[in-house]
Amino acid sequence: MAAQPAEKRFSHKKLERNVSFLGLLALVAVTIGGIVEIAPLFWIDNTIEKVDGMRPYTPLELAGRNIYMREGCYTCHSQMIRPFRDEVERYGHYSLAAESMYDHPFQWGSKRTGPDLARVGGRYSDEWHRAHLIDPRSVVPESIMPPYAFLAEKDLYTGDMRSDLRALSRVGVPYTEEAIAAANEDLKAQVDPGAGIDLQKRYPKAQVRDFDGDPDRLTEMDALVAYLQMLGTLVDVDKAGPQEQAHAAETPKAKAP
Repeated sequence: MAAQPAEKRFSHKKLERNVSFLGLLALVAVTIGGIVEIAPLFWIDNTIEKVDGMRPYTPLELAGRNIYMREGCYTCHSQMIRPFRDEVERYGHYSLAAESMYDHPFQWGSKRTGPDLARVGGRYSDEWHRAHLIDPRSVVPESIMPPYAFLAEKDLYTGDMRSDLRALSRVGVPYTEEAIAAANEDLKAQVDPGAGIDLQKRYPKAQVRDFDGDPDRLTEMDALVAYLQMLGTLVDVDKAGPQEQAHAAETPKAKAP
């Protein structure tokens, strides 16, 4: 086929030199992209199927999550198990959207230098987590993770946790007024089984024990291990909603760790 005359072919130079036309096309592209991203939010209640077991973070778990983000753990670990055979066999049942409904921001992502942590809770002991954070290569020789031994030496200072819970309640996390008022007491009670506070009334499945191996101190190690030990433990995936059950029937179950 004969090439079209140069004067009839569209020249990208014309677009680059016509600022008004280039700006108009850029606006159209941004508008389309924005609609694609924003429109689903208007149907978010239909998009996220609620499942039994989900609850807001306890104050201690929330403090641990804040440390997790502060130290940049999310840059190497995702919390999103995809519905692929290799992923569910290695990490466990694929992640449900409802499991991240109270995350601000959520920890989904595609960057994995280390393993996915969506279902790490209960997979290892507190002692293992402490050893891994203090000296990663003591339990995983090939690890390239930096050590976080200072977490065990640094007292946990969170300020007023009531402010954290209040802020999250304003963006939709269902913290009750009772839970907000008791936030600072609940923070300490989770590492002290003898505190006399029934934390599980407000936070079902909350794990109450000393997490860092030092019952005389409340450290950042306590908070981070409490957060890690909770991940993936709230929802019974075998009792998920109808849509999840249908999908799970086609997905192989994970092997025991």
